[in-house]
Amino acid sequence: MQCTARNVLGQLLHKCGSEALATGFLRDGYCVGLSNDPGQHVVCAVVTAEFLAFTKSRGNDLSTPREMFSFPGLRPGDRWCLCARRWKEAYDAGVAPSVYLSCTHESVLSVVTLDMLKEHALDPPTAETPSASSSSSSE
Repeated sequence: MQCTARNVLGQLLHKCGSEALATGFLRDGYCVGLSNDPGQHVVCAVVTAEFLAFTKSRGNDLSTPREMFSFPGLRPGDRWCLCARRWKEAYDAGVAPSVYLSCTHESVLSVVTLDMLKEHALDPPTAETPSASSSSSSE
């Protein structure tokens, strides 16, 4: 089923995650902005060791597996739908991970600018869908 939400480029939102690592508030692979998602998990990022350490220092440990939530823990190179405000905090601290514009929901633009995202974009501003298996795992 195709998602009808829009990305930051005004195009249809593409999947961020893979079947093996289902991300997004609904764990369907999409970084969709939903009113019942208080964290606003709308930024499709490729996490780095620096970012994982940063977010852990802020009280959100994304690298430790949590079996009770079927969460395997993230490693550098994994794609994940990040909270808009956490990505902005990381940007301000100089450790923002790279993003896929085509997979990042337009609602993030209430927190950051498109230019900020473009500074960290892995896909060109006119990109079509990137393959979830093409993200680098070397950091």
